Amino acid sequence: MDHLPLNPDQDFRAHLQSGRFMLQRSRGSGAYVFPPRVAQPGTGARDLEWMAASGLGTVYSTSTVRCKPPLPDYNVALVELAEGPRMMTQVIGIACAEVRIGMPVRARIITDNDEPRLVFEPVSETS
Repeated sequence: MDHLPLNPDQDFRAHLQSGRFMLQRSRGSGAYVFPPRVAQPGTGARDLEWMAASGLGTVYSTSTVRCKPPLPDYNVALVELAEGPRMMTQVIGIACAEVRIGMPVRARIITDNDEPRLVFEPVSETS
């Protein structure tokens, strides 16, 4: 029997720290899971393994957070990953008003306050 991770969120962050975007997947069902956890929701299956994510997704919803100047406004987006799960994140590289539902995006790991953070950028028409 495989040893279960004691802290799947800590494992996820360690993968980001090493420059890898990884998701958990159930060996039995093949379903991907996010956020990280010790058992698959709905089934309770504890056969989760870490797999490299494609890094591709689609903006499912978006909202602009308005800040008092001089702080810039920013967006909060719900991105549906190509693997199925959705995650809260931020779309960077374009103005908040340009982020649109249905927009294809690609994951990027950035460093924010000395910690890795997963954000998304628009996929250009030429890529």
